[in-house]
Amino acid sequence: MVAPERPGPGRARKRFGQHFLNDRGVIDRIADSIGARPGETLCEIGPGLGALSDRLGAGENELHLVEIDRDLVAMLRERYASQKEIHIHEQDALTLALRDIHPDGCVVLVGNLPYNISTALIIHLLSQRDKIDRMVFMVQKEVAQRLTAPPGGKDYGRLTVMVSRLFQTNQLFDVGPDAFTPPPKVWSSVVAFKPRPVALGPVVADDAFEALVRQAFSQRRKTLRNTLKGLCGESVIVEAGLDPGIRPEKVPVEGFARLAALNEKSH
Repeated sequence: MVAPERPGPGRARKRFGQHFLNDRGVIDRIADSIGARPGETLCEIGPGLGALSDRLGAGENELHLVEIDRDLVAMLRERYASQKEIHIHEQDALTLALRDIHPDGCVVLVGNLPYNISTALIIHLLSQRDKIDRMVFMVQKEVAQRLTAPPGGKDYGRLTVMVSRLFQTNQLFDVGPDAFTPPPKVWSSVVAFKPRPVALGPVVADDAFEALVRQAFSQRRKTLRNTLKGLCGESVIVEAGLDPGIRPEKVPVEGFARLAALNEKSH
């Protein structure tokens, strides 16, 4: 039996969620949104065929490209062999440690994120916020709406709360399917992230905050009283200034931080 031919570089692989950006206008808008300054270290996640990388590498900034597809890695290494300021990393972005990219400073992150890892990757980067100067990511439009949603609506959820506590987010512009090869079935949006000088709400351990928020939204139609049963008592909810009878989607980020801090203190 003949093994199926492995797609060469330039052929999008479904398992990697690849949709290669090819619209020059969109590429320029993303690069302009980053606004790279001299001396900054840039890191592009999922460079694909290098369309955005070409634009970013045209300056004098040190540029790190993180790519999981080994065929694309080989192509990128050949493409940028003469540009010593461009470094190629063959790895899964979900294992990315920014201290390995730039041990002594902060990194500017950018990328057209594969839809199938975008949420997990953004959550992964939260714990490395001290190494991040800013980020500009293209994600599925629905994810962008969740990242920037105010409390009270259907888009407001675990991702909103986890990210908004630590980062200011801004949905910059939408991108249609025709900007990609192959075109996805959904629209995309470009979102800017800037670390907050101080996290919203009181100081609380990241793992304690994440555990409480995850449980709160595990059954979002239930009230705080019911969804947090077993993790957080009703008296703690009241002490945090929250109504135990409201749904989690109506609790602001600062409210979750107060609740997590008090709950951590009570245990």
